[in-house]
Amino acid sequence: MAKAIMVQGTMSNSGKSFLTAGLCRVFMQDGYRVAPFKSQNMALNSYITKDGLEIGRAQAMQAEACGIEPTVDMNPILLKPTSHVGSQVIVNGEVRGNQKAMDYYRDKKTLKGDVMAAYQRLDQAYDIIVIEGAGSPAEINLRENDIVNMGMAKMAKAPVLLVGDIDRGGVFAALYGTVKLLEEEEQRMIKGLVINKFRGDADILKPGLSMIEERLSIPVLGVVPMEQLDIDDEDSLSDRLTRTDKGAGVDVAVIHLPHISNFTDFSAFERMEGVSLRYVKKPGMLGNPDLILLPGTKNTMDDLTWMRESGMEALILRKSERKTPVIGICGGFQMLGQVMEDPKGVEHGGSMRGMGLLDMRTVFTEAKTRTRTSGRMVRGAGLFADWEGREVTGYEIHMGVSENLGGCQELVRLEDGRVDALGNGDGSVLGSYLHGIFDTAGFAEAMIRKLMKEKGMEYGTWNFNLEAHKRQEYDKLADLVRRSFDMKKIYEILEAGINA
Repeated sequence: MAKAIMVQGTMSNSGKSFLTAGLCRVFMQDGYRVAPFKSQNMALNSYITKDGLEIGRAQAMQAEACGIEPTVDMNPILLKPTSHVGSQVIVNGEVRGNQKAMDYYRDKKTLKGDVMAAYQRLDQAYDIIVIEGAGSPAEINLRENDIVNMGMAKMAKAPVLLVGDIDRGGVFAALYGTVKLLEEEEQRMIKGLVINKFRGDADILKPGLSMIEERLSIPVLGVVPMEQLDIDDEDSLSDRLTRTDKGAGVDVAVIHLPHISNFTDFSAFERMEGVSLRYVKKPGMLGNPDLILLPGTKNTMDDLTWMRESGMEALILRKSERKTPVIGICGGFQMLGQVMEDPKGVEHGGSMRGMGLLDMRTVFTEAKTRTRTSGRMVRGAGLFADWEGREVTGYEIHMGVSENLGGCQELVRLEDGRVDALGNGDGSVLGSYLHGIFDTAGFAEAMIRKLMKEKGMEYGTWNFNLEAHKRQEYDKLADLVRRSFDMKKIYEILEAGINA
């Protein structure tokens, strides 16, 4: 049986995913078989496992930190918000349907069996399980039937580390208030406090650390400095969306749709010297980019309505007329067509005119396509004119089938024989269902090289290895955790469990 330790936070975005991954990497480096676990994740950034099941992207990232293949057992419940009051409910990687929040919380207790079955499979296969909570355990209105914070800690008999974000201010109040809102039994399960995202001289904190330890009788086991690492945890993803200013070099504008999802698709551009990637929320922010990217979305029809009503669509169409390249991924791809039809009410119901930039039709279906795949570009076009015959890789997560109505160039043939990417006549508009396509070695580079050439810019040698880069960043994260945590005490807590 595995030893377990759990990372909870005083609030969302406190850095739970980040620190969970860090502990995973440390334990892996120390020779243990370690796996991450999060019983319930709410996120629009998801990942497809090797066997075609959908989990939160943070758990896939944490599995990478462990040096293992992500599996659905690491995140048995995934909620993908479809509105302010409802989500698509995914259990064991399969869609169960859409539910309003109140209905889900009413039915949540029925999912305990799925959660524990997944956990027990990991328990049999690994030495250590690092469990991540969600939001805050002090959300006392959600305590009943809790399966993700203290409820999960009790089921797994896992000691808890409580993380507070000092960068937001009020960290001591947040730690104290969170602990004191818990039941006495739950308070005893918290074995250590962690202060995350600290800037400055840690000596200034010492009086506060002593006082919080005295008042809660819980030791502070780590003060983690603010450090920028290229790791796709949920918190860093939200930070990326705040990058709105145009920088020097090639200007790449991602349209920040209301239901934007899987924007890790564009991480490759952030790593490229001479590229400025920014997120555009309003038409007035668009300017004159060198490339426009339409990302994935959980609500394609609703987000196209937003584009239309805000004036963003009209602006993009004008840019496209002037041959600014436009590329859509997944939901962004679907928007580019002539029409979207939803006869089963999967998204919105009815039919909606598309942007008309690609001669295709999309019909939404109840069946969800979930697969990791590869293919070959059978025809080069536009920014990818030199890519013909070369391989692309990625994964699909979509509800809908898109059909070439005759006026599109078919660009990619997948390994199962299906056509994926489509382009217009001159290759200035392209679309694909493949998330992660820009991570294909050399693919994003070929596109940026062409844009730089058009701008008269010099393009240096770029020998970027994504896998090696990820390993390096996970090792940096492990070093940060080792420097910041009392790892001797962490191992003692791990060994003693909740009985210490």
